[in-house]
Amino acid sequence: MNDINIKTEFPRIVREIENTWIPMPDGTKLAARIWLPEDAEDDPVPAILEYLPYRKRDGTVERDALTHPYFAGHGYAGVRVDMRGTGDSEGVCLGEYLLQEQDDALAIIEWLASQPWCSGKVGMIGISWGGFNGLQVAARRPAALGAVISLCSTDDRYTDDIHFMGGALLCDKLNWGATAFAIANTPPDPEIVGADRWRDMWKERLENNGLWMLDWFRHQRRDDLYSHGSVCENYGDIEVPVYMVGGWADGYTNAVFRTLEHLPGVKKGLVGPWAHKYPHFAKPGPRIGFLQECLRWWDQHLKGADTGIMDEPELRAWIQEPANPAPHFEERPGRWVAEPGWEGAGLRTHSLYPGGRLLSDTPTGTTLTLNSPQTAGATSGTWCLYGVDPDGPLDQNGEAGLMTSFETAPFEEDIDLLGFPMFHADFSSDAPQANIAVTLSAVNENGSATLISFGVLNLTHRNSHAHPEPMPRGQSVPATVQLNVCGQRIAKGQRLRLSLATAYWPVIWPSQTDGTLTLNNARIDLPIRDAREIDASLTPFLPPESAAPMQTEVISKGEYQRLRTIDCITGVETFERIANTGAETHVHTGITVHYTNRETYQIHPRDPNSAAGIQKWTKSYARGDWQAEVQTQVAVQALADVWRVEASLKAFDKDGIVAERKWREDVPRDLV
Repeated sequence: MNDINIKTEFPRIVREIENTWIPMPDGTKLAARIWLPEDAEDDPVPAILEYLPYRKRDGTVERDALTHPYFAGHGYAGVRVDMRGTGDSEGVCLGEYLLQEQDDALAIIEWLASQPWCSGKVGMIGISWGGFNGLQVAARRPAALGAVISLCSTDDRYTDDIHFMGGALLCDKLNWGATAFAIANTPPDPEIVGADRWRDMWKERLENNGLWMLDWFRHQRRDDLYSHGSVCENYGDIEVPVYMVGGWADGYTNAVFRTLEHLPGVKKGLVGPWAHKYPHFAKPGPRIGFLQECLRWWDQHLKGADTGIMDEPELRAWIQEPANPAPHFEERPGRWVAEPGWEGAGLRTHSLYPGGRLLSDTPTGTTLTLNSPQTAGATSGTWCLYGVDPDGPLDQNGEAGLMTSFETAPFEEDIDLLGFPMFHADFSSDAPQANIAVTLSAVNENGSATLISFGVLNLTHRNSHAHPEPMPRGQSVPATVQLNVCGQRIAKGQRLRLSLATAYWPVIWPSQTDGTLTLNNARIDLPIRDAREIDASLTPFLPPESAAPMQTEVISKGEYQRLRTIDCITGVETFERIANTGAETHVHTGITVHYTNRETYQIHPRDPNSAAGIQKWTKSYARGDWQAEVQTQVAVQALADVWRVEASLKAFDKDGIVAERKWREDVPRDLV
């Protein structure tokens, strides 16, 4: 945070409403924390809503302190609302992105617009879940909603969320499913809801919030579960201006380019080097004055001021310079470029063809045979980076012997990639269901290899995610693998490496059988961006600013481990991430919070049905004689014909066990 300019004085004096209740049509009350100008009732302001299940009291509280008072000081009301059944709000939460969640948001917006301190205009901002529901609520067209800023979100809940990638099941389905399970079962704060009712509210959640992940496993095709809340079903439903923001280290950046291409109304896109965080404090840097950029957007669309933001190019993206591989970057060198819009216009495609060990400009006619160890992908890093822990991709030379690789000759001049690399081939499979993983890396002059992009495809989904088809035995069929969008300079002297495998663990769960793929007519199309005059005319972003950070007292320090171990007798490989946040006390509320998490994946290199994962969470809260703790465990096994899902939940207060529950279900595998 040392590079952020901390602001303590603003054009308008800020007052805070620690908690207020927003009534829903059915009588349920949602908890809201509001920052607004002290004189807002005399000079009303637009409201900026952030609407999440992540506990305003102690979950997102540190980032809220940086952002919402800053908006308030510049003439807005920053409003942070806990969703129904989460944080300090009443009711139960039965899943993510439900119709009830949207209906409640409409009621919140109507309530905000009617307050004496509000001008009648509302904006929505959010990252991840809050970015999702900003788009979803915009598609419902509430009258008072004037603009949206959506970060690290998606327009398509099937193709670009934690559930699937290319129709292959992501391991993050377990990771996020277990995390959401723990969060959904945490208690409200007695200081907010009352010492006489917090325990009853908590028990209602423990008995009803459930294990959402079971629904996700029951739905393995793109059906109504995923089409609901996917604004790509009809982009035209969104009529308000939308600012889409993402980062190359994030898992959701594809959606920025898709929405720019398809949204019919006013829109902008911004992609930096960042992971899954707000760009004024995200890593890798460089960070930018994102809150000032937000104010330009809000002033333009909620106050009617001409800030000049709509005169600028529609897309601004950071082209990363070459870097040696590392699991964590403080910064990624590069430069900003711009495009007037995104339809692939102005970009040219260059095709490369694998053959032998080479990747060349000339079709080779080579037939490729792939039957990878199930541990291919060992150096991949996590599907979505948060920029805090060292979870990024490692040197891709660690895939030697695991993936089949092809390299170009050293480049004779610099080239820039911006867009989606696309891999095409004719595939035949000796099994009805098979996965293909494709990675693109830059090989540095020192021999190290840095991952640029990757893509996977469950080949039964080659024509449709809604209607998968088994691979026909003995017959070759065409398929295309879209790799993640990237912005990367390949420097003179570097080489490009294309790597292929039938597994990508622990990013995706393995195929049902250990099958072999045969590929013909393989090629990869690279999105080449030539230099443009527009780049030189870009106005630099302002330096990052924020309101003052929240005060905390560290009780015990945290630690983080990322491990890969091999049993040299059985051959089983184990991947682990072990996190302990340490304990800290939030000075303004007196709450002491402490979280621990252990995520473990195991697989045998030659047995896809040995794949298993387990995630354990402990979330603890205390203040004075109030204590509450949730312990959860969720496990998944990828058996030949079923997904075996097991979970347990224990909740404690200072007097002992409040609730204890268990789940177990075998879900048939549906060509996944």
